[in-house]
Amino acid sequence: MSTEQAIREVLAGVPDPEIPAVSVMDLGIVREVSADVVVITPTYSGCPATVAIEQSIREALDANGFRNVPIETRLFPPWSTDMITEAGKAKLKAYGIAPPDPGKDVECPQCGSLDTKEISRFGSTPCKSQWQCNACLEPFDRFKCH
Repeated sequence: MSTEQAIREVLAGVPDPEIPAVSVMDLGIVREVSADVVVITPTYSGCPATVAIEQSIREALDANGFRNVPIETRLFPPWSTDMITEAGKAKLKAYGIAPPDPGKDVECPQCGSLDTKEISRFGSTPCKSQWQCNACLEPFDRFKCH
């Protein structure tokens, strides 16, 4: 196995601190991996979890023998929801968060109904908005599309 692949496997086990059901790889926060550097981009330039994410990545790399691999944060080009993997979208849905899907009706992650409405642009974290299902009446977060 190449060093790059080994690092990718390590990072696939690093959960996002705000949504532990998905890894930093699933969310596309890890932009580049090589034996020389791991490049990350936060979901928002002011994301409060950025420091925690970098610390978790550093701990995982160190614990797996990659102490000399630096971590670099890049804000440009900015992160977008297009960077979330299909596996990541499925994990978000299973966790109860509607994944971003621009141009499509928002499906309730609880019952699957498309009869949903946004009740607040602001959710539990800056990257999510609050929605409600009109069928099962359950509230849920939706990852903001951008």
